[in-house]
Amino acid sequence: MSIRNIVKIDEDKCNGCGQCVTACAEGAIKLINGKAKLVSETYCDGLGACLGHCPMDAITVEKRQCADFNEEAVKKHLEKEKKPSPVQSHSHPHPHGFVCPGTLAKQFEKKQSAQGDTTSQLTHWPVQLSLISPVAPFLKDADLLLTADCVPFAMGDFHSKMLKDHKVIIACPKLDDVEPYIEKLSEMFSSAGIKSIKVVHMEVPCCFGLTRLVQQAIANTGKQMEFEDITIGLDGQIRKKEILK
Repeated sequence: MSIRNIVKIDEDKCNGCGQCVTACAEGAIKLINGKAKLVSETYCDGLGACLGHCPMDAITVEKRQCADFNEEAVKKHLEKEKKPSPVQSHSHPHPHGFVCPGTLAKQFEKKQSAQGDTTSQLTHWPVQLSLISPVAPFLKDADLLLTADCVPFAMGDFHSKMLKDHKVIIACPKLDDVEPYIEKLSEMFSSAGIKSIKVVHMEVPCCFGLTRLVQQAIANTGKQMEFEDITIGLDGQIRKKEILK
């Protein structure tokens, strides 16, 4: 224990956007129950690289007595975080040989729809990012749609406007554990031969975390990749479209 600088997070101000999580190279911050939390004093170097990424000014650096920063512990922590859990891994068997039928990858015949038709445009299963293998067959050479899971409820014409001709993955950047998502998306972008990426999220601040996940995953691949970023209003209307890197 020593007196040193360490990050302090005001949970009352935190909106759960997750920008500090991706900004922390030591993995000292996680989103837990929709709020950013310092998971261990030993992982925080106290430099405050996360401060400038918080839109709510919820993060400060204070000087107090706390556990010393431990670089070796950080290395082990980051290595551990890279390992997928059994349900996330595409190669890790269940300890009792059981595989949940709901997680098995499936593809369907492509559906045709006319304007105004309500036919489902879903062509594969599963759709939750936590359940999808980064080497799932349906991802090969895919036009990928990564959407916040609230978007389809807001957009009445989501299937015809967004989902058609795309392979969809859904996630919540506020409530999900997003750190494994960065690793998984990085592998998808590196190995699946994704043709295009479209990211769709709601206009609420925390939902923009989905955009930052994709940006971080692309950065991890070392490739130059563009993606379309689409913001949806609470009324289900498209607020903004832009091309990002």
